[in-house]
This record gives sequence, structure tokens and C-alpha cells, in this order.
Amino acid sequence: MGKLLLLTGLAFLLHVQLGAPTNIVCYFTNWAQYRPGIARYMPKDLDPCLCTHVIYAFAGMANNQIQTIEWNDVALYSGINGLKSYNSDLKTLLSVGGVSAQKFSDMASSAQNRQTFIRSAISFLRKYGFDGLDIDWEFPGKGDSPADTQQLFTVLLQETYEAFEQEASQTNKPRLLISAAVSAGVGTIETAYQIPQMSKYVDLINVMTYDLRGPWEGFTGEDSPLYAGPQDQGSYIYFNVDYAMNYWKKNGAPAEKLMVGFGAYAQTFTLTNPSNHGLNAPTSGPGKAGPYTQAAGSLAYFEVCGFLKDGATVVWNAPQEVPYAYHGNQWIGYDNPKSFAIKAKWLLENNFGGAMVWTIDMDDFTGTFCGEGKYPLMNALKSALGVTTPNGSANSILIFLSDCKGTSSQGQPPSSGGGSSGGSSSGSSATFCNGKASGLYPDPTNKNSFYQCVNGKTYLQNCQSGLVFDSSCSCCNWA
Repeated sequence: MGKLLLLTGLAFLLHVQLGAPTNIVCYFTNWAQYRPGIARYMPKDLDPCLCTHVIYAFAGMANNQIQTIEWNDVALYSGINGLKSYNSDLKTLLSVGGVSAQKFSDMASSAQNRQTFIRSAISFLRKYGFDGLDIDWEFPGKGDSPADTQQLFTVLLQETYEAFEQEASQTNKPRLLISAAVSAGVGTIETAYQIPQMSKYVDLINVMTYDLRGPWEGFTGEDSPLYAGPQDQGSYIYFNVDYAMNYWKKNGAPAEKLMVGFGAYAQTFTLTNPSNHGLNAPTSGPGKAGPYTQAAGSLAYFEVCGFLKDGATVVWNAPQEVPYAYHGNQWIGYDNPKSFAIKAKWLLENNFGGAMVWTIDMDDFTGTFCGEGKYPLMNALKSALGVTTPNGSANSILIFLSDCKGTSSQGQPPSSGGGSSGGSSSGSSATFCNGKASGLYPDPTNKNSFYQCVNGKTYLQNCQSGLVFDSSCSCCNWA
């Protein structure tokens, strides 16, 4: 019976891995370059093996046309799109956002304005090598927007999709992708989106299931709780990941297009009374700014680790499956690798299409702040989802390897995380890859080992204990 269950589990996992790929959508921000010291984040710092999609935030809009915002956006575009030379499966999108909702309303208000925008998008994306467009309109129908803005958002997406389809057929290029960053708040969803209609015209629906509590409330709360808490009342019972994602699904969005938002940061608060430091405790305003992100009310995850090391008390909020911490009059609600893994497991159980991370540059990308290795949040997410490449470890029984080569500060392929640590070969095996195409090859002398060939260079890797390299799937498998 044990062997049968094992084989059944392996067959199911094989089906999941091959039939229903899980997306990991990572936002990259063009302002992270201004953080001081080792917190400065550039395209070279982004590990291309951690994400299936990278969304560059943000481009702006003027006269209904896409435009750059930062002085060096074009150079950063090149760096981000250059990551595809390390991971040939990586898709990159450019996000239009970070501007007032009024600009979107004005652009969407007439057919002529929409066509001007769409034509500029096609030209801009092709010119700089992006694979698609992300629309971060926060939010249709907000404020003084016209009453028909909800419908106009659907029309904008439909016309964009149709234009992308036409351009692809005319140029014989893959169609440009479309994603949308959307609200997790039920009140906003109801006024902003025609869910079934808009869902037809997007490839990814990135639900921003974070910022669900913050210092604007006047009391403490978690940034991205998985479930409602026992003290939640009134409309607050809707402000959690589980409710928001299922609301989108129940109201007509295909589960496979829905990306669950993961926040790589904390919402921070200043307690009114430091002795009252639980959930829903009164607060007097946002928490102190971090030394690197320098914005009151939030801390990047790498700054959270500094807060914890300074003597903060950590509490695991079991009903909501996330932690919080406090020290003196400072209180933070945040995610850590454990809560990321729990949400990832929940994501798979509910058959959602993947995860969206805001933002990858707020993880401990250097590994120097938290003592948990490089990218602890991203690696916890990737491992829990079973999205596995030679650069990342996985806890799955069956381990699949792609051609993702990764990158380091020296631009060299890192050792494979598909199994035990590996490295450059020595002796006679150092020439194994001479004349061979890049890829994975069995080690004829050891079934537990395999060679990773990268541009003629040889890297000897090992499967995890108990597994052998299986040439039929280029994966580590049971013997």
C-alpha cells in the first residue's frame, strides 16, 4: 500500500507539474536603485531563476502614450530583458501605473485616446524587448471618474487584446501578454471591475492581497492575513487573502488566471500604549521609517530582520497564519518564509494560477540581513509551489529541472539547487561538456549525479539523497 501511495503521489505531482504550471510573478521597481548601500537593487541583483514573469514598475503616461519615468529607465529595461539570456522561459512585462487614476480615466474615455495608448504600447514594448503589458490602474471608477468607467476598463482591455492579436498575426511574433493589477477590497472590486468580461482579455490577474491593514486604521493589524481573525468585525471580515481570492473566483475570474499577492514587507505602527501590543491595539500613527527604504509606515523584509534582531518580540498569529512583532512603541504586521509557504500550499489547494510578489527587491536578496540565505521569502515560495530549477531548492519528491542558468555578481551560473550542492568539475570530468549542447546529462559513473553543461563548461551536480537522475525527464526521480 505504501508503494502504491507513493506512485500515485508521484503520478499526481507529474500531472500538476506538466499540466498546470504555477506562475511566480515578481515586480521589480525602478526606485529601488536609490536605496543606500547594500540595499540598492539593480537588474543584475535579480535572480532570473526565481520568477516565471518579471514586471517592471513603472512606466508613466503623457498625452495618452507610454513614457519613461526615470532618467535611466532604458538602461534598466535592457538589464531586465537581458535576464532572459539566463532563463529562456522568463517573460517580462512593463507596468503602466504609479500615476493618477485620472490619467487612466482620460485615456480610456474615448476610442481615439485608447487607440493612441494601445499603439504606443505595442511600439514601446517591441522597441525595448518586453513580452507584455501590465495595467496598474488604481482604480477604475475611483473618485470623480465617470459612471461608465467600469465598462470602459473592460473595453480598454478588449481593444488592447485584439490589437495585440492583430499585431502578432501581422509580424509572426508571439502575442504580447496582458496582465492587470487589481484590488482585493470587495467594495473597490464591485465598483471597479466587470469580472467575467475583463477576465477574457487578460493573461494574468494580479490580485493585490496586501495592504489589507495599515496605520491608517488607527489600530494594529496584519498586512496580508490568510484568513479573517476572531476579532474581525463588520467589513473587516472581508479583508483577508482567502476571502478576496475566492470572491474573484466565485464572481467569474478563472482560477488559473488569478495570481495571489504576496507582500515582501511589513506594515508598521506606533502604539498608543506600549503595554497594549496585541492585535487591534490602538495606534497613534505609522511606525518609524526604515534605514534603507526610508518611508514611515512600512519596512522591507530585510529591514524587518533588523527590527527582530534588535530585541522585538515575535508572535505567531495562528488564526490568520502570519506573524507580528513589537518592540517598545513599534508594532509590525508582516510575512516571513513560514507564512509564505503556508499561503503557497493554500494557493495550490485552491487551484489558483500562481503567486505575485510585491516586490522582489524587498526580500533579503543579499542574504546579509536575516541569516536565512539569499532571497529567503522567494525561495520559500518557490519551494512550496514546487517550481524548481537548477538554482533553487525544492522539497518536492519529484524534482524537475529547467535550462535556467541563474546569475551571480560575476555573471557565472550558480550551482544547481535541484539536489545537493554541486560545483565545477575537476580532473577528467572537467572536459565532459566539451562539444556538448547546454543541458543536463547523466553521470555514467554515479546514478545519483548528473552534469550540467553551460556553454561548454561542466558543472557536476547531485540529486537529493535517495533519488537518481532520470534522463527521460531530465529530473531527479526515485530509482
